[in-house]
Amino acid sequence: MFQGASSLNLDAKGRMLIPARHRDALALQCEGGITLTRHPHGCLLLFPRPVWEAHREQIAAWPMSARAWQRIFLGNACDVDMDGAGRILVAPELRNAVGMERDVMLLGMGTHFEIWDAAKLAQNEAQAIAGGMPEALSNFSF
Repeated sequence: MFQGASSLNLDAKGRMLIPARHRDALALQCEGGITLTRHPHGCLLLFPRPVWEAHREQIAAWPMSARAWQRIFLGNACDVDMDGAGRILVAPELRNAVGMERDVMLLGMGTHFEIWDAAKLAQNEAQAIAGGMPEALSNFSF
């Protein structure tokens, strides 16, 4: 299970260093094979390739009425491999699609990660907090 937030930078070529605490787990789980795709909320999703392949099969089976959503998820999917230094290349098309600049946040979301432009994530979280707790979480407590 991936969890936690990491503040990272994209280098001039659009590469991102996977933090060491996640790098080893990804190497074991998928031998460094990763799939990136776009999410309609304005971030990228990073999946270990075996996890993505299960999702890909489900998405491909969606009915024609969901074709636009298939384009978002499948049409933007990009297989990448971690290099020897633990970096991945985030394609310019994906970076541009979500407005990703230099400062990014990598969020562990259980079976996968979200990659956000840092400023966009801060804005998104502020809006969520200002909007209050959704009804679905009314019975949640620590």
